[in-house]
Amino acid sequence: MLNNVTYFLIFGKPLIMYAGIVVLICFLTTATIGAMLFKGSTKVSIKAHRTMAAISIALGIIHATLGVLAFF
Repeated sequence: MLNNVTYFLIFGKPLIMYAGIVVLICFLTTATIGAMLFKGSTKVSIKAHRTMAAISIALGIIHATLGVLAFF
């Protein structure tokens, strides 16, 4: 059943590939926010960094779960 979801084709590529790209972009955004905070930028808050980190981790867990459960 999860194979149907994990390998659902969008423009000829599986959904899990696009999910991985989204997760990578989220983690890079989180790292960028953290770097801006480290350098003392006042344009971002620690709350934005924590929120983005939580979103990144949640999407990463979903992505990993789809990848692992596709084989069961």
